[in-house]
Amino acid sequence: MKIAVCIKQVPTREWQPRIDDSKRGVREQDASFEMNEPDAYALEESLRLREKHGGEVVACTAGPARASQVLREALARGADRAIHVEDDRLTSVGADPFVVAGALAEAVRGDGFDLVLTGLQSDDQGTAQTGVILAERLGVPHATIVMDVQVQESSVRVKRELEGGWFQWVAMPLPAVITIQSGINQLRYATLKGIMAAKKKEIRKVTPALPPPRTTIVGLDVPRKTKQTRIIPGPSAEAAKELVRALKDEARVIG
Repeated sequence: MKIAVCIKQVPTREWQPRIDDSKRGVREQDASFEMNEPDAYALEESLRLREKHGGEVVACTAGPARASQVLREALARGADRAIHVEDDRLTSVGADPFVVAGALAEAVRGDGFDLVLTGLQSDDQGTAQTGVILAERLGVPHATIVMDVQVQESSVRVKRELEGGWFQWVAMPLPAVITIQSGINQLRYATLKGIMAAKKKEIRKVTPALPPPRTTIVGLDVPRKTKQTRIIPGPSAEAAKELVRALKDEARVIG
């Protein structure tokens, strides 16, 4: 079985974002980056499928030169080789899910993959659209929010998470695209042996022809606190009367 897993490099969750001078992105020179956590679960699922069915796992990313960091990490965790769709415009400001999915589709189209896995969504933008658009660009069936994957000879059966605690089983012919829900498995981490082996594994660079994005970031702003806490002093009976008055006359939340 031949599996492609799409991973994204995103700012670390612990980092406090700083908006750049354009007001449309963050100051990358101040940021630290890591593998998108939902994509890490997709990578782990691809490795488990290879262990069960044989074949190879190819890690793919679309991003600037710095994104090779997550490919090296994927190789250290066990991926066989990697594809880097490299372009400085493939950032959260320069590329929307339509552009990223198109770039990834062109990179994986000719390799004859049986399955293409992605995380459900990215930690930085959270649109949950890249995997869906990728399936459409490749012309193959897809399923989203997948909690279990069962591969058969020429098809795949997946368990989708729905709202309200419900689940849905869906069967699709191969090849197919699947977006993986976080928590589907227990993540493995790179060993020293894996890190050393990753240095010898292939990372093929691809230069994409990028279409114009369908969406544009107009501006970013840091959330501001709008609520205030007010302490009402005095005896409890008087404080209660004042609270009722403030809720009625000032906040206007009671009649």
